[in-house]
Amino acid sequence: MGLKRENSRMLGKLAVITVGMFAFGYALVPIYKTICEMTGINILALGEQVLTGQRVQASNTQVDTSRTITVEFDANARGPWEFKPAQRSLQVHPGELTTVVYEFQNVQNRRMSAQAIPSYAPMQASAHFNKLECFCFNQYTLEPGEKKSWPVVFVIDPKLSKDVSTITLSYTFFEVGGKTPAAPVASAKPVAAESAGS
Repeated sequence: MGLKRENSRMLGKLAVITVGMFAFGYALVPIYKTICEMTGINILALGEQVLTGQRVQASNTQVDTSRTITVEFDANARGPWEFKPAQRSLQVHPGELTTVVYEFQNVQNRRMSAQAIPSYAPMQASAHFNKLECFCFNQYTLEPGEKKSWPVVFVIDPKLSKDVSTITLSYTFFEVGGKTPAAPVASAKPVAAESAGS
């Protein structure tokens, strides 16, 4: 009899715990929304709020609107092709997502494979110039006369020194696997013979 009573008591406790867990699971969603709205943790929840019939868009708090940096774009081609930025410079705020386009044309009468290598000035800017998408990540094969436009999507880290007001992003585009001129051959004279003659 005692064992049967203990089993039924245990079964009752387990049933109460199970019902409590289901109730907590259903209450978790409204509790989560309330906490997120109060603390501002969930930006998506804030963006979905409707005030006066309009949707409120959450602003990117990582953009430093108090600073403007001039980004200059440069292009160097090591070979007979055309390579240039669509625009020479832009004014951007640190933390702002920016897209620029570079244009390329293979003006040769043969297929070619090429790749671009970026460089930055001043050098300290390179650690703060974050490219999310760039044609420099890959090699490309272009047919004779083929034109391409490639985007560069970047963000300048707001931690960039306040002394830097201009950054130059330069790309050098070179042929991969193409004919490279041989290094010049220097005529070497024996040093011992020269000293003996003097």
